Amino acid sequence: MELYEAITTRRSVRSFQQGEVTDAAIEKLLRAAMLAPSAANQQPWKFIVVRDRAKLDGITSFHPYCTMITQVSVAIIVCGDPSGKKWADLWPQDCSAAVQNLLLAARGEGLGAVWTGVYPLEDRMAGCRKLFNIPDEVIPFAVIPIGYPKDPALAFKEMDRYKPELVYRDSYE
Repeated sequence: MELYEAITTRRSVRSFQQGEVTDAAIEKLLRAAMLAPSAANQQPWKFIVVRDRAKLDGITSFHPYCTMITQVSVAIIVCGDPSGKKWADLWPQDCSAAVQNLLLAARGEGLGAVWTGVYPLEDRMAGCRKLFNIPDEVIPFAVIPIGYPKDPALAFKEMDRYKPELVYRDSYE
């Protein structure tokens, strides 16, 4: 798949069909995530691949916008670990870039995914820490449910969201 096609057809998929996502596909997504740019190449991310059904379902107890997770066989928890990093405050940007790479890689593999935010909401971070035994110095950032879209034609429909009124030239006016 050509890059621009992946970008213009990537969607937040919230409706999934039955089907297992292979370990090989998950590894491809993780490899793409780890190729994201990061401040001083610090790579402050950690990833938890979750296949345990009880844990996947348990996410809904603290994340009200992650109910689609009950439809998938796998999710990736993206965490930031700024400890000992020279540019520690930039971990959210780094993890955001990793998530975007992961989402585009999912699209390239014909998979649907959705970025459900955890950080900076304390209740979601606490729930994530508890369910996945995440140490205090590691910050839960996002939960990414991954699976096969229920309606691929709708999920991968090309879209153009360009709005020239949001673009300024040479200064913000």
